[in-house]
Amino acid sequence: MDALIHSVLAFSYAGLFLIVFAETGLLLGLILPGDSLLIVAGILAASGGAGHLNLGGVMAAVVGGALLGSLAGYLIGRRFGPQVFRREQSRFFRPEYLTQAQHFFDRYGALAVIAARFVPFVRTIVPTLAGVSGMRARPFGLHSLIGAVLWGAGLPALAYLLGQRVPHLDRYVLLIVGAVLAISIVPVLLKVVQARRVA
Repeated sequence: MDALIHSVLAFSYAGLFLIVFAETGLLLGLILPGDSLLIVAGILAASGGAGHLNLGGVMAAVVGGALLGSLAGYLIGRRFGPQVFRREQSRFFRPEYLTQAQHFFDRYGALAVIAARFVPFVRTIVPTLAGVSGMRARPFGLHSLIGAVLWGAGLPALAYLLGQRVPHLDRYVLLIVGAVLAISIVPVLLKVVQARRVA
């Protein structure tokens, strides 16, 4: 975890922006530290001192990266997705999956875009799937903005408040990150298991 802390401090706001952008815009969410990065940045902002981060700068970098990343993912899906889903024999990109995505976004579009921001891995694919499914750009952009602000400002602010209230919280960053990941991944895993039992 020390490596993550030193990386956050070394790359500062530009690094936060680029990592969050790449996580959602370039489909790299499976390998990038989204929630853990925001928690570490919020705790580091609370710890103060020279070389540490400012909470306002963290929030601006994360919200900007999240919004622009979502828009980039949406545009990638809109531009390249339909061709990918035309292959009848594809294992992962069948035409019926595109139809299912379209029905899903017709029914849950706004909620899906906002809530996906809080679920690791899901926030990586939802913008692209929204673009592929043909979700209209304006509602997608609005709900992506709402999700980016709630997640990109809310999670660092919560970590900041905890960092101010709990002495030496930076020593327990790994435990906190693990708890947040468990809380955000367990409901998704339960839903997957439930879907497999039904199928």
